[in-house]
Amino acid sequence: MKKIRKAVIPVAGLGTRFLPATKAIPKEMLTIVDRPTIQYIVEEVVASGIEEVVLITSAGKSAIENHFDYDFQLDTVLKEKNKSTLREELANISNLIDVVSVRQKEPLGLGHAIWMARNVIGDEPFLVLLGDDLVRSKVPCCKQMIELYNEVGESIVAIQRVPKDQTFQYGIIEGEETEQDRTFKVKRMVEKPAPGTSDSDMAIIGRYLLMPEIFDLLSKTTPGHGGEIQLTDALQALSIRRGMYAYEFIGNRYDAGDKLGYLKAIVDFSLEHPTLGGPFKEYLQTICAGGKCSVPS
Repeated sequence: MKKIRKAVIPVAGLGTRFLPATKAIPKEMLTIVDRPTIQYIVEEVVASGIEEVVLITSAGKSAIENHFDYDFQLDTVLKEKNKSTLREELANISNLIDVVSVRQKEPLGLGHAIWMARNVIGDEPFLVLLGDDLVRSKVPCCKQMIELYNEVGESIVAIQRVPKDQTFQYGIIEGEETEQDRTFKVKRMVEKPAPGTSDSDMAIIGRYLLMPEIFDLLSKTTPGHGGEIQLTDALQALSIRRGMYAYEFIGNRYDAGDKLGYLKAIVDFSLEHPTLGGPFKEYLQTICAGGKCSVPS
């Protein structure tokens, strides 16, 4: 089996759920405590042993690329002001990983965005991470998936259980359990099923490990739900061609592209922050005085 060396992160979306905040700022650059959302995504990739990130971008997304680049002017100012800790932190960000950018010129869907990475990925299996899907876990979600890939040698989608009345918001998989823990062999996949059309509560979230055959299948995929080239349609075809697994990852997932999910991420990440966690918890306990709410001790 070929080693997983590359990860694709589609960041070309307009971020309409966060307007007007995202009119001039990419949604992936909205901060969770003290760093942009996209940095948490890239840090997960790095912690999983990936060597190269492919950003699928669009017009107005240069701030994301700039964030992971070296800024000579800023570095010079920090050096003159003896801000050595900040200089080191920014240097670490610019040296995190090799970053390649590919422009998606038209908003034709997630499937099309991933297809745009074909020339950079080549014939290797690769990871896909959505730029506004955060997962907090002791073992990075991508690393969990790579470890499973080393056992099964096929494509994997990360899943989580969702309430039945919310399945229409996700790509849903139907499958049967395997010998591997928390793992299912995919039998059927459907994008945002209408109520009553699937009994499964296993929803695909923003982590995929894909075999390179996906590119050929995406090139043949016709527009589906919403008039876009849906990744789920190509995944279904790939699962038939050579098999696919669904993995119920260990960790907490946050939809940081949704306002409520974003707020939840800010609270949870703040409580775990090495310097702000204590004071922030005290503040929450203060505003919760009187039994109106509770905060973990």
